[in-house]
Amino acid sequence: MKRYDLNPATAAFLTFLLTFFSAFLFYPVSFMLKGAFFADGRFSLKYFSLLLESPLQRESIFNSFSVAFLTTALTTLLTLPLAHWMTRFNFRGKMLLGGLLLVPMIMPPFVGAIGLNQLFARFGSLNLFLMSLGILKPDKPIDWLGQGGFWGIIVLQSMNLYPVMFLNVSASMANIDPSLRESAQNLGARGWRLFRTITLPLILPGYFAGAVIVFIWAFTDLGTPLIFGFSRLVPVQIFDAVNEVNTNPMGYALVVFVLALTLALFLVSKRALAGRRYEMMARGHTGGAEVQATARQTVGIWMVLMAVIGLALLPHLTVMADSFARQWFFSVLPGEWTAENYSEVFGHGLTLLDLVLGVMIAWLLTRKRVPLAGLLDALAMLPLALPGLVLAFGYVAGFDFKMRWLNPRDNPTLLLIISYSVRRLPYIVRSAYAGFQQTSVTLEEASANLGASPMRTLGKITLPLVMANLIAGTILTFSFAMLEVSDGLILAMREKYFPITKMIWQVMGRIDPNAPGVACALGVVGMVILTASLLVAGRILGKKTGQLFRV
Repeated sequence: MKRYDLNPATAAFLTFLLTFFSAFLFYPVSFMLKGAFFADGRFSLKYFSLLLESPLQRESIFNSFSVAFLTTALTTLLTLPLAHWMTRFNFRGKMLLGGLLLVPMIMPPFVGAIGLNQLFARFGSLNLFLMSLGILKPDKPIDWLGQGGFWGIIVLQSMNLYPVMFLNVSASMANIDPSLRESAQNLGARGWRLFRTITLPLILPGYFAGAVIVFIWAFTDLGTPLIFGFSRLVPVQIFDAVNEVNTNPMGYALVVFVLALTLALFLVSKRALAGRRYEMMARGHTGGAEVQATARQTVGIWMVLMAVIGLALLPHLTVMADSFARQWFFSVLPGEWTAENYSEVFGHGLTLLDLVLGVMIAWLLTRKRVPLAGLLDALAMLPLALPGLVLAFGYVAGFDFKMRWLNPRDNPTLLLIISYSVRRLPYIVRSAYAGFQQTSVTLEEASANLGASPMRTLGKITLPLVMANLIAGTILTFSFAMLEVSDGLILAMREKYFPITKMIWQVMGRIDPNAPGVACALGVVGMVILTASLLVAGRILGKKTGQLFRV
């Protein structure tokens, strides 16, 4: 018979967790479900019928699926060869290139869209440069971004999201037992056949973990299409419906549609992999099976990887240049440089709540036998699968009542903190969980044998041993919360409460030639902070950094 480690303190904390998740996760979701499925007090699918009957909504749904599918496909085409080369070959400069491949993570597509638009808009730098050379006629600019920004969104999201898939796929490739590949080679398998029959089936769990995140992220991205002015996408339609949340139920139907799609994708991916077995007799590291690349292979790998990295960093470099531009309008390069744009820069972010919740959840999961531990683990990780767009809309709809301190229309500060905490809680849980797993429980048992209480043991023994992991998780939580797009754009409705992402959007809407420069300055500050946090986290967690981006 299973025995649980329950005492009054543990029971109280579990009760608090249940209350917290009920109020700030289940309640807003249930409120949206009610708004979508009930009309005039009765269960009805009327709003979904109206959704499918609307040409605008049908086009938005089709466009969102197209963006998500094409982004995932392009990311896959980029990631598989990159991960194969980085795990299979040993060559000069490998560590440097491995680090550079992850650099695009330092800036959300929302900010990168400003740089890409500056370069490739109809009258952006590239077209103006071609016009100055006489190659292009001024009245016939090339639409590099395609269909009003549609292809620009796909390229930008692919360049920003491929590191997430790369971390998952390369980790899976690194865990393949080298003897399996060697056995297949001894039987005559080479090239594509070796990859298709051995490597691909074994990396499917890691690939699906990354592909699902990329697909959902691309489907629910709000900031990028707003910057490009491409409105016929589901996230933008939801954003427009926020102001009509009390009068127009179509917003509820759209949000529930996104929520259902998200859950369906995860369930399908889990079920598709559940019936297959991927265990190996041994887990060899590719370090022992790496092939020394020839000089020609090294040059080829460097050329391809630098091309990918260069394209991925092009929006970053443009944003940095624009942040120092006094004015950059109808010219190939800024006409005048200035540092005045940084005078308006500020930041925002709080992580204390995540730190406390994350540590306690990870400690309970690794050190205690508690009822419904699997459910607790799932609840802690669920926000990774729950788009911020869905949660933010639920907060606006569910907390729109007279308590001003909890109503985002009056003061969104508390809900912004809670939203950031719920959305980024998995980073703390994963970091702490990894630390607890690597720390021997015998030290805690020795402390208990000497009469120390569980809380004293946690504070004096366990926490100091996992402090590096907690620092890494906290830094990542702070940085990603500060650059959260959907929550800030939807929940912050008054300028004095704007977080950095909403301020970027607000500044870009000004009728002011200096506005893009100020917005880019804000973006550069965010890039610098996130870069520092990723470097520190990577230094502390090493190869386990990729686990933070798995669902």
